[in-house]
This record gives sequence, C-alpha cells and structure tokens, in this order.
Amino acid sequence: MVTVQTARQQAEQATEASTARHAIQGVLRSEARILNITYDNVELGASDFGGIYHHRPSAMVYPATADDIARVMRAVSRIPNLTVAARGNGHSINGQAQALHGVVIDMRSLKDPSSGSIHIGKEADGSFYADVGAGRLWIEVLDATLRHPGLPLAPRTWPDYLHLSVGGTLQNAGVGGQTFRHGPQISNVSKLDVVTVNGELKSCSPTSNAELFYASLGGLGQFGIITKARVLLERAPQKVRWIRVVYTDFKEFTQDQERLICGGCRGGGFDYLEGFVVANSSDEAAGWPQVPLPEGTYFNHRLLPANAGPMLYCLEIAKYFNADDVFALDQCISALLRPLRFVDGLLFHVDVSYRDFLNRVHMGEPKLRSLGLWDAPHPWMCLFVPKSNILAFDAVVFKQSKLVSKGIGGPMLVYPMLRSKWDHRTCAVIPNDEVFYLVAFLRFNLPSPKGPPVEKLLQENEEIVRLAKAANINLKFYLPHFRRQAEWQDHFGSKWNQFRLLKSKWDPKAILSPGQSIFSPSNIFCC
Repeated sequence: MVTVQTARQQAEQATEASTARHAIQGVLRSEARILNITYDNVELGASDFGGIYHHRPSAMVYPATADDIARVMRAVSRIPNLTVAARGNGHSINGQAQALHGVVIDMRSLKDPSSGSIHIGKEADGSFYADVGAGRLWIEVLDATLRHPGLPLAPRTWPDYLHLSVGGTLQNAGVGGQTFRHGPQISNVSKLDVVTVNGELKSCSPTSNAELFYASLGGLGQFGIITKARVLLERAPQKVRWIRVVYTDFKEFTQDQERLICGGCRGGGFDYLEGFVVANSSDEAAGWPQVPLPEGTYFNHRLLPANAGPMLYCLEIAKYFNADDVFALDQCISALLRPLRFVDGLLFHVDVSYRDFLNRVHMGEPKLRSLGLWDAPHPWMCLFVPKSNILAFDAVVFKQSKLVSKGIGGPMLVYPMLRSKWDHRTCAVIPNDEVFYLVAFLRFNLPSPKGPPVEKLLQENEEIVRLAKAANINLKFYLPHFRRQAEWQDHFGSKWNQFRLLKSKWDPKAILSPGQSIFSPSNIFCC
C-alpha cells in the first residue's frame, strides 16, 4: 500500500536492499555468462496492474529456458531469507508477483522450443491439447490454436482478459463466462512442468507427481514455478451471437442465470454467461451506457417499469455458431430466451467473430489508456458468494449501502458457476454451495487528485466485506490478499492444514511468492 516512511525506515530498507543485492550478485556471478540478469533496471519487478504495492526486488532474471529457472533456484536457495517471485504479464493486483529485495523471474522471456512454444498434439482418444509455455499470454494461445490446419481449435474456458499469462491464471484458478460449463482453467489442464525450490524440473500430472500437480493449480505460486502446461482444447466456432438483456429485479436476474447454467447448459444451451450491475441513472459514469452492443442502438430507460429500483442488472450471454447454422441458431436462442424475465424491449445482440468476442476487453483498452485509467491504481476486489447468500448480498451492498449507488467507475460483475465443475484436489478455495457467484468490483478510477484517493477505495472494499459479514454472508475471496496468517487460515478453512503441510514439504524456507504474505520461515510449521 501507499505509506509514508520515516528517514530511518528508508535508510534501513536501503541497507537491506544493498545487502541482498551483493549476496545475489555473489551467488549468481558464476551464472552471469548464461543468465540474463539485471540489478539496476528492476522497476518492472516492483510494478503490477493493481498499482498499490511497489516492492522493489534486488535483481530481475530473464530466463530463456526452464533450465535457467532451475539454475536460479539452486543458486538463490543458498542465500538465507532470500525470496523469489515469478512474474507473467504483471496483471496481479496486490503485489503477488513482487519480491522485496529478492529476485523476480520474468516468465515472458521463456521463448525456447521446450519451454516457451505452443505445441498442439492429439491424445489417443482423438482429443486435442496444447503444450504452452507458462509465460505465454492467452491471446497467443488462442491465435496459435485457431491456426491449426483444417480444424481451428481453442481452449474450452477463458478469463475475460486474454493478455494474462498462462502460468499466472493457473496459479489462481482462471474464471470467466465459460466456467459454468467447463469449470475454471485449472480444471482443464492435464499436465504441468514445475521447477521446485531446489532446482528440480518435474513433470506433473494426475498420475505422475500428482501431489505437486494439484498443489500448483490454484496454489498461488507457493510450491514451485510452473514453466509449461498442457491445456485441453475443443473445436473452435467461427462466430458468436453476443446478447445482453436487462433486469430490474435481482431475484429474477439470479434465478434466470441459475436456470440457464443448471438446465440450459445441456444440449444446445448458451456457451457463455456473465452478469453485471449498473446504477439506474442517466449519468454516464453510473454504467448504463455499457449495456447496448450494436451500433445505432441505445439504452432507452423509458422502457424501465415505474417501480425500477436504484440498480439494474444485465445478463450477458453468448451462443457459438458457424456460418451455416444461422437458421437453427435463431430457433435455439428464441427457445432459451422465452422463459427469461428481462425487461421487454431491453434486449441487444450482435454477431461477432469468435476471436473478437474473446478479446473484447482488450479492444477497449486503448480508450482506457487514453483516459489515464489503465495505468492508474486498481483496488479491485473479487468475491465468491454462495447462492444461499446472494440475495442478502444484493440487499445489504447493492441496495441499502451508498458505496456503489452511483457506480464504481468500472464493472460490477455478478454471475454464477457450479462447484461440481471444479476439481477439488487443487488448492483453489470456493464456497460449499453447488451454485455460487463471482461478485467483482473492478474499479477504473483516475488517480488522485482527479479521482478519489486509493486509500478511500480500499476502505470502501473493506466496508463492503464488513457489511456482508455482519449479515452472516459466507464470503470467499478470489485473487485473495491478506496481511496476517490467521486471515489466510480462515480463508483456506478445512484446506489450511493440507496447504501448510504442502508448503513445509515443497518450500520449507518460504522462498517462493512472498508477495502473497502467507508464510515466512518462522511460521510455516505453526498451526
């Protein structure tokens, strides 16, 4: 976080940094001819998309191969209290890929055929997969698989933003609008290559080194550095019908979402489903202009019923199709939409290419950059809320509190997924209800003084959590970040003892991913 340091604290940090830098230089000197290492230009390693934490490392390493990473791990593990973090494309939001006075490994530099390439293969049962370097971006994976000769392919499930690294999303879970159908990205991986803290390169799968395989998926980078993943593929469609409909009643909004994911996903249902909340206001900042899709259409708020409340709820759904499927497509979509209870007249749809649909968030990035919103701090907060608590969450946060009544300057996502689609052998933590919701507050605010201070926005996030817990809503965090181990223990719940034991086995000196603030060498073996 942004804090004010005393001169003494600054001097102490400078001494710590100098000591760490000399120790790293001494150990890695013998590797200097092989590794691309920098000790001065390390600002990249102290930055991320969140823009809230700025922990400056003492060295940045740019490996060409997985062997380079193994070499680094063997070397730095000899330095007491030194930490290491792997950095993909820098889209963490709370310093998760940073290592104060430690070493940051830039995974984007992995470009050799064994570790950085994208190779498409075929299993004995005829299914396809892609072996992908962990530093590659999902947009690069998409483009490579779509070019497969004669049969365009694609991973089955995606994050909303494709300019994230493969390894970065697999450390967390990787969720998006296809999760209700195929599960998160960590449920769609059949093999990993992982470098351990002692510099061993292990090939992992459900049948080989299974413990490390499942620990690494959703493991927040605590047990090893993923260098390659085998991602399951399916046949890619040519086009997508992208639909948005608007609700004024939250209960009907969520019931219709649940109807679609629990019944409509079998045999011809929608392929993508998300939802979001906007303030019922003509103020552009409130978010309602986000609803229309096709050019020439607009959101006619006069169609809203007179008793519409302070918030509106938009259901976003999509159906994949090929050029010769249009007639059947219209019939299928009409049948799926018929029982839904959205506001009559507030239905928008457009047909786009499959690639453009998946890359939709990035297509809006240039405008956000031009407005200064992309490089500003992003105090985002993502929660998992059980179905049994989602109506209460709407009541105490969206309706009764004034924290979000005028919008938050960015999307407020609300959409469901199914617990049964998650592989519970991984380290990811989700609610116990079969249906649970992602509720995300994705703020895009100008930096202070043009926008509110980031500390104020963080306090608002904390107030949202406080209101929810006061209403006995059982939250779990997605992309979690806590300051105390007791909070991590509460987050992991029944998984905590196993998580701690895995850490004591695979990283007993707490070298990896210090930015998560989960473990230190002194507390790994504590209860």
